[in-house]
Amino acid sequence: MRYNKHRLFIEKVNAQSIAKKVDTPFYCYSFNKLKTNINNFKKNFNKIDPLICFSVKSNNNLYILRIIKKFGLGADVVSKGELLRALKAGISPNKIVFSGVGKTKEEINFAIDKKILLINAESEDEINVINKIAIKKKKKVNVGLRLNPNIDAKTLKKISTGRNEDKFGVPEKIFLKIIRKFNSSSTINIRCLSVHIGSQILDHKPYLRMIRVIENIIKKSKNKFDYIDLGGGMGIDYGLNSKKLNYKKYSSSIERLLKKYKVKFIFEPGRSIIGDTACLITKVIYVKSSTKKNFIILDSAMNDFMRPALYGSLHRIIPTVKNNKILKKIHDFVGPICETTDRFLTLKKYQQLKENDTLAICDVGAYGIVLASNYNLRPKPAEVLINNSSLKIISKRENINKII
Repeated sequence: MRYNKHRLFIEKVNAQSIAKKVDTPFYCYSFNKLKTNINNFKKNFNKIDPLICFSVKSNNNLYILRIIKKFGLGADVVSKGELLRALKAGISPNKIVFSGVGKTKEEINFAIDKKILLINAESEDEINVINKIAIKKKKKVNVGLRLNPNIDAKTLKKISTGRNEDKFGVPEKIFLKIIRKFNSSSTINIRCLSVHIGSQILDHKPYLRMIRVIENIIKKSKNKFDYIDLGGGMGIDYGLNSKKLNYKKYSSSIERLLKKYKVKFIFEPGRSIIGDTACLITKVIYVKSSTKKNFIILDSAMNDFMRPALYGSLHRIIPTVKNNKILKKIHDFVGPICETTDRFLTLKKYQQLKENDTLAICDVGAYGIVLASNYNLRPKPAEVLINNSSLKIISKRENINKII
């Protein structure tokens, strides 16, 4: 996104003009930003040549997944629904990893039948269930075993996944026990050591600690792994002057591990691929003034974009037309839902706004539309893709009458 003569453009299209064609609120993606992110991710790890499995939970739009597939990426899924969507997008089963702590027997059956690359198991009970199903099917199933490395990535507590108190993976003692138990199994082939320590990580140091834990567990297990799944979690700059992840140092630590163990590395990026490709275009319904602040009541709400209410996350809100009439008064950007948490951002000053002005909530490509709901019986918003000067609706706005 950029401004040209005070007007916001998404690639070569005026954002305000899109709002005249598509009912607000709607998600608007940039194809070329998505392309750049994918190529940059590959470049950062080009010496490792990893299998990149896009995290479908971050964004499951079918059109987006088809673009991602064309760039050679696989998929990381956490439900049968996501697996079905990835397959429908044309992603090859041998590039799909199934993660998650609570896979049902139906989901495990389905994943085995589809011959996906790996089922990443997260408990001894889950391995036992996979084993029983494999025995019935008379098949040998490729499994990844997720280690909980007890590493605090110092990110938001609600998106931390690598500490002992988090529900993900198994501790070292149980990890080694499972390896020994299924070492010579005719039905379970533990081909992968899997880890994932959290999301929106901007410091490379937790990753370096994670690599040391991995090397230590490989030595102790004496197991020959074909894959090491390092998860994702790479953060992005939400425009709030946050530091950037040092990919070079992270990549160098993996390269050293690769020299010792000839394995194929897997990444499961989501946010770093899709996060900053999209904005949520919204309109001002009312400007409600009080003695201390202006409430900017938008037509977008927490049902359209949940992250601020759910995590307390901060996203920039920028005007589609700059007027340079700055008001030094607190501006509270809120939605119309009957919840106090239906709030996006509070700023000490902002340009003068009026009814029907359009704004862009930035960096909403990851965990945006996938968390949308029909709370207050509101229809989910449309999704639009911009490629240079062309506009394509890649998901229509829900019809309220069909919902009712």
